[in-house]
Amino acid sequence: MASSNFIDYVKICCRSGHGGPGSSHLHRDKKNAKGGPDGGDGGRGGHIILKGNKQLWTLLHLQYQKHVIAKPGESGGSSHSSGAEGEDVILEVPIGTIARNVETGEKMAEIIEDGQTVILTPGGRGGLGNAHFKSPTNQTPRYAQPGEPGIEEWVILELKLLADVGLVGFPNAGKSTLLSVVSAAKPKIANYPFTTLVPNLGVVPYRDYKSFVMADIPGIIEGASEGKGLGIRFLKHIERNSILLFMISVESADIADEYRVLLNELQTFNPELLSKQRLLAITKTDLIDDELEKEMRKTLPKDLPTVFISSITQKNIMQLKDLIWQTLNAE
Repeated sequence: MASSNFIDYVKICCRSGHGGPGSSHLHRDKKNAKGGPDGGDGGRGGHIILKGNKQLWTLLHLQYQKHVIAKPGESGGSSHSSGAEGEDVILEVPIGTIARNVETGEKMAEIIEDGQTVILTPGGRGGLGNAHFKSPTNQTPRYAQPGEPGIEEWVILELKLLADVGLVGFPNAGKSTLLSVVSAAKPKIANYPFTTLVPNLGVVPYRDYKSFVMADIPGIIEGASEGKGLGIRFLKHIERNSILLFMISVESADIADEYRVLLNELQTFNPELLSKQRLLAITKTDLIDDELEKEMRKTLPKDLPTVFISSITQKNIMQLKDLIWQTLNAE
């Protein structure tokens, strides 16, 4: 995914179709000059529908489609014939897309499966024809219902990436390097903070042709949950991950404190994130020797499964994949 092509937020105006009016027709033919009511019902207005598509990873295709308009239903006809329904508009979106009302912020729909469809903005109902209003006291009603108007509303579509493992860490902790080593993903890698500006996904092959999905999000800094850095925009992608893999470089002055800061940012953003399984990877261990590694282990959180890795030398990469797989299947 090129950085310029990853779009996880769009705002669109949805307008569903108006319902068609019912007919107030009275039956007439050469044998019957004064027949009864035979007006048909109007057609339903077109819906605007969201549909999950596992082949999509971004909302880029909707970025410039600001107005989505469905067709109106057609009018009812004579001989009890109903009007045609307005054509629906189907918006295909990635799995993990949430729709919210712009004004209220209320969640309107959530797409979590491939092929799942949800009516986002329903079309107006068609009006009833005059045949429905015939009664003993009014045998020839000359009125019919108008169709219901469609709905016009602004909607936010927001994508939260679905992945088995989410990489969490400060900028330049080695997250993108790890993803590039264990998968075919090609994220931008450089020796400066905020190299990663958008999330990257990679499918990680495992033993016996198994695999899991790993997501690398832009680095978090202290205060990210309050809007500092890039973190606040992309923290939402962590919400859909099964496991959180915290990554901290051996270059850190205080690994335990850095882990605490990261944990605090997640808790401030969404306390439910702390209920997820957590693992810790200490990166760039090619920069230290075994003796220093033993000393660093003494300062680490005791209840957190930890692996010392090096993406450059491949040290313990397989051990890390084993730990991730065991944790995923333990759940």
